[in-house]
Amino acid sequence: MTEASVPAQNRAVTVLLSPFVQVIVAIGLGIAVGSLWPGSAHDLKLIGDGFLNAIRAVISPLVFCVVVLGIAKAGDIKAVGRIGVKALIWFEVVSTIALLVGLAAANLVEPGHGFADGHPKLDAAAVDKKTAGAQLPGFAGFLLSMVPTSAVGAFANNQVLQVLLLAVLCGTAIAHLGHTRAPLVLELVDQAGQVIFRVVGYLMKLAPLAAFGSAAYLVGQYGMSVLSSYGALVACCYGAALLFAVGLAVLLKVFTGLSLWRFLAYTRSEFSLAVATASSEVVMPRMMQKLRDAGAGEAPTGLVLPTGYSFNLDGASIYLSVATLFMAQALDVHLSLGQQVTIVLMLMLTSKGMAGIPGSAFLALSATAAAVNAFPPGAVALLLAADRLMDTMRVVTNLLGNCVATFVVARWEGMLDIGRAKAVLAGKPVPAPAEQRAPVPLTAVD
Repeated sequence: MTEASVPAQNRAVTVLLSPFVQVIVAIGLGIAVGSLWPGSAHDLKLIGDGFLNAIRAVISPLVFCVVVLGIAKAGDIKAVGRIGVKALIWFEVVSTIALLVGLAAANLVEPGHGFADGHPKLDAAAVDKKTAGAQLPGFAGFLLSMVPTSAVGAFANNQVLQVLLLAVLCGTAIAHLGHTRAPLVLELVDQAGQVIFRVVGYLMKLAPLAAFGSAAYLVGQYGMSVLSSYGALVACCYGAALLFAVGLAVLLKVFTGLSLWRFLAYTRSEFSLAVATASSEVVMPRMMQKLRDAGAGEAPTGLVLPTGYSFNLDGASIYLSVATLFMAQALDVHLSLGQQVTIVLMLMLTSKGMAGIPGSAFLALSATAAAVNAFPPGAVALLLAADRLMDTMRVVTNLLGNCVATFVVARWEGMLDIGRAKAVLAGKPVPAPAEQRAPVPLTAVD
């Protein structure tokens, strides 16, 4: 055996043992088990649920530590407000684009035509069961829910936006006092953050098991027969999401000079796990770490990414707009241009209060149907069987949109280390972090 062949073999073993390959193999095994033994699907779901619960347990303290450190170390209190405002502006513009892309795709493909002939029953009671009697809070109620009534309760109930608000207040207070007047507090938060990231590393070693259990449950519980009935709807939603992803790639390249495809390669393990578990929460800690490592900065990463989980649901926006037209087409109801504009305006508001509410998509669709008043809200029942098929599209698109937003806002605020980001995404040796620069206009880069 030659000396040159030894490193090559080592590289091959490293690739085969990489988290991405482990998750992909686990998904394949899960699909096989779910197909062969569908009766065991429910028991295997417990594996994925247990992993997701363990990850959720560390999300709130991790967000708190990252945001406090980012604000305190930056020392620029005004930057916190600028980052928040710029993030909200970006979220609103991009999520509106997602809604319009969904409407355009649904008008072009018309996935609902002829569907109701084989599915005439509109079971409103099934929708109520799916939503468990929950209601959307409305935009004002959603904003009020961000204010915690108890600091301990915010962490205990895993209310990320409430934890984020507490972190901003604490980080701002430490920055105002200065490092010399509260050195022990800042050091404690820093060390706690390092411990939590190490715990996340331990938990992520169990990710293949979670992917296996979740994939087996999906195939065993739902099968693939639903695709024959909802093929046009699925194709329309996924096609619109792909078109939107291309648009995100263009925006990321124009505003930061970074490649979205290289970013996807860099985070392939996280995205594959999100697909397998149908949850973007499960990869939030790892995605925060990777964005920081890629030069996005602590403050933008800590503020933009968690906020986007509630404010920037691009995949859900695409699904909501397509699903609304799907219901109208299935019932042979023609929606005028004015009604479609009303749909966009309604979904711009209702989609902001969706995060964390059971069956939130059905609640938003019912509210939209009632506002348009062109078809019964009970038509939402037509989508019950297809909803699980949309999880992959929604999760991937939501996560991708929030990661792009983090890079863009970091660049907009002058906190993006472009040299480091390009090196990390290209797999090259990482340069030392660049010094913070003054904010730059959000314009195209060379």
